[in-house]
Amino acid sequence: MDLLIKNGIIVSSEKIYKSDIIINKGIISEISKNKNGSSFSEIIDAKGKYIFPGGIDPHVHMNLPTPAGLSSDNFFTGTKAAIYGGTTTIIDFVTPEKGQNLIDAFQQRKKEAENSLADYSFHVSPVDFHKGIENEIEELIRIGITSFKVYMAYKDSIGLDDDVLIKIMKVIASNNALLTVHAEIGDDIDSLKNQFAEEGKLSPEYHALSRPNFTEAEAVKKLINFSQQTGCKVYIVHVSTKESVALIKEAQKKGLNIFAETCPQYLLLNDSKLKGAFVNSAAYVFSPPLRKNEDRSALIQGLRNGILQTTGTDHCPFSFEQKKIGEIDFRKIPNGAGGVEHRMTLLYTYGVVPEIIDLNLFVKITSSNAAKIFGIYPQKGEIEVGSDADLIIWNTEVNEDISAVNHHQNCDLNIYEGMTIKGKPESVIKNGKIILHKNVLYLENIKSYFLKRTL
Repeated sequence: MDLLIKNGIIVSSEKIYKSDIIINKGIISEISKNKNGSSFSEIIDAKGKYIFPGGIDPHVHMNLPTPAGLSSDNFFTGTKAAIYGGTTTIIDFVTPEKGQNLIDAFQQRKKEAENSLADYSFHVSPVDFHKGIENEIEELIRIGITSFKVYMAYKDSIGLDDDVLIKIMKVIASNNALLTVHAEIGDDIDSLKNQFAEEGKLSPEYHALSRPNFTEAEAVKKLINFSQQTGCKVYIVHVSTKESVALIKEAQKKGLNIFAETCPQYLLLNDSKLKGAFVNSAAYVFSPPLRKNEDRSALIQGLRNGILQTTGTDHCPFSFEQKKIGEIDFRKIPNGAGGVEHRMTLLYTYGVVPEIIDLNLFVKITSSNAAKIFGIYPQKGEIEVGSDADLIIWNTEVNEDISAVNHHQNCDLNIYEGMTIKGKPESVIKNGKIILHKNVLYLENIKSYFLKRTL
């Protein structure tokens, strides 16, 4: 036998109980009490500590090309940060050129991800409706890609007009796959951005003002209607407004297959971060923008009620030098911020500790729900016999301040700078190997792979 974890408090999506975990050949082979340790290669005593399933971040952008250059984290540095935060699986994106074969784009992106320290998969983005795209989508599903991503904003590059979006949705529905959607009305946003520019209003706070709540809510409303028309299962990424939560709730009540994600930044921060000097506000330019406290409250309630099922990070950091490209024009600031390292610690600190969410819900929104939605459950996202041995041993006694000085993402900015976290991973086990223990990363134990998913 490879590894015995003794005396821990196991937290699954449904249960909390004390037991030992036996790991063999990367798989959980037994869960039982009072195991004798004499026959094991390694033993971890987890007395007094929680054991969670490895985190799954279903929304990251590593090595993303932009006019400001590549985002500052590649797959190696970004997943290193992820592991320090307890996330052992990520789902990134494949964004082809217009007209490019989706399978070719997938193969290129897969090569870029070969140095990932986390297990990984992709959402593939149709950015047009070219000849043969239906066959390409079918082949990607055969390969193990079961979710696709479209944008209702960014019409000048990767965004889709409504007629093309509906065509894509029909193809996705006919294959029983899932469509993830960036839901913002791009035309209205572009109009507001240009209006502010003409008025000389170009500081970062106008980034948020150019994307008011209705630009997301109207997109969500339209998307729900399209889902009803086409029968397409939809997963709405980075939900940020109270209006969107209400619309999603009503759609789910009607029995529509609508899933939704939010992100820690929308749960914990508000739009006041975008006001003031550029040096302080530039880090907070991402889309959708930060909202009001009443939106934060609605998102928290949405998670508690199951209207929102998951938390991603939309991890896409840029350095301050890259952000400075838009110092005199917010429209040029590269959109994005880091967060993959802090998602689980923040949700534990500001969700579990004050009893806003319980431990089982914490596991659901950080791991098991994403595994179920994206076709990797119970291989990932659960602690049960036969599941991959991706586990976090969680030390509740840790108190630390988040800082760009000591974080692990490759960036000199951190949108959670100065926030205190209570509790963090003491050990991270992935595929049965100890890859992190007491802040020491064991690269020699890490072997990661592309996850084939099922419908």
